[in-house]
Amino acid sequence: MDHRLNIHLIRSRKRRKTLSLRIKEDGGVVLSVPYHTPKGEIEKFIKEKESWVIKKVTEKDRSIKETQKAFIPGEKFLYLGESYPLEIRESDHREPSLKLSFGKFILGQDHIEEARDLFVRWYKGEAKETIARRVDYYSHRMHLSPKGIRITSAQSRWGSCSRDNRLSFSWRMIMAPLNVIDYILIHELAHIKEKNHSGRFWNYMESFLPDYRKHRLWLKENGHRLRF
Repeated sequence: MDHRLNIHLIRSRKRRKTLSLRIKEDGGVVLSVPYHTPKGEIEKFIKEKESWVIKKVTEKDRSIKETQKAFIPGEKFLYLGESYPLEIRESDHREPSLKLSFGKFILGQDHIEEARDLFVRWYKGEAKETIARRVDYYSHRMHLSPKGIRITSAQSRWGSCSRDNRLSFSWRMIMAPLNVIDYILIHELAHIKEKNHSGRFWNYMESFLPDYRKHRLWLKENGHRLRF
């Protein structure tokens, strides 16, 4: 494979007829081809798409760097679609090491070295509470019964529904607006009824969330911002 571009090749045994490239959230490149595609045809395709791939990987690398946190005063952190600045104060043992208060994230000065862990713990706690509450609401409304909810640390897969109807969600989605979170939850709940992305699935989605396309587009365009 083309190591300079670091392209991962997948030969599909399914009824794939075309070659396609995909840039992953971590900047990796995946090339999917029909199983018996000749090596020469693959190399020609890569050469034709080389400039496009380099451009997209560069853009992805830039967006990843922009979301890396330094945990300095004034730095912005997302929560439910809004950005809140970080304020570092003298530590007070009577207060949490990290809290969101009056439009600011407040971090105790003695806890700067563990700031990332504290933020992750805080986000996970908020995600667990919010997701459980919203899943309960929508599952009753949709007359569906998930067998459990799990909060994960997935980087780009926001949610999933297992064959036995257990739901998993990344805690990172708590940084997205609430209506986008609802889109992800309804999407996975809908998979309890439809285990694919057929027309029936999207029609079912639309019956509960008529403007789901808008939220899906937001996630596509802004998902890279939900990194930590």
